[in-house]
Amino acid sequence: MKQRTAMLDSYESAAEGPLKSDGAVPRREALPSESWRLLLVENDAGEAETLAGGLRRQGHQVEIVGTAGEALRLHPQASLVLLDLELPDLDGLEVCRGIRTVSKIPVIVVTARCSELDRVLGLQAGADDYLAKPYGFRELMARIDAVMRRAGPTTSATATAGVITRGALRIDAGAREVTLDGKRVETTRKEFDVLLLLASHPDTVIPRKVLMQQVWGDSWSRRTVDTHVSSLRNKLGTNWIVTIRGVGFRFGQG
Repeated sequence: MKQRTAMLDSYESAAEGPLKSDGAVPRREALPSESWRLLLVENDAGEAETLAGGLRRQGHQVEIVGTAGEALRLHPQASLVLLDLELPDLDGLEVCRGIRTVSKIPVIVVTARCSELDRVLGLQAGADDYLAKPYGFRELMARIDAVMRRAGPTTSATATAGVITRGALRIDAGAREVTLDGKRVETTRKEFDVLLLLASHPDTVIPRKVLMQQVWGDSWSRRTVDTHVSSLRNKLGTNWIVTIRGVGFRFGQG
């Protein structure tokens, strides 16, 4: 509890600056940082709101989620993920592995697990950095900036939006439209999400569990996935989605 209190005080003091003698908070310049869209995955709602407030005061957009399912579903919309490992529905290391399977988006693990083994496991799971609680807000900001500098400009959500063309198949992510040989193909919302996820990672086998959690979140079943894949094959042809037995699916060549 003392660690959490100290950490929250660090967020507030670093983000707001020292109080003047009359109690007013002086206006301060933002830390030298670009503006990013951050996905904050944190099980503790109070801690998440406090941290998000500090990040927003630095000019960042922040979305808070408290479950692994939400993190896996929403991470494509973010520039960077701040990931706690203590989540109610799935261990954070599995979330990190799931994100890394389908995306190069930067992930910083922010957790109370602080042993050397914990750090090693986090980095091996695909995290770009690992920060143990309690930590200073300025250190977190510096680590975010450093990770984003290494990642380069193509990791932001806007870079992944647009049009994907694979042979005769064209997928417009913005308009949510699919055309094949110049003819529009009607898809349901979930069918489109499945197709877009696979087409965005054409050389990657997407594990069934990752696909289910990213598209359906916490409410899914094996039959649900198979039904949507079967429907897409009926509409597009059988070669656009390839089943890798015992693993998942990958995008085909049509």
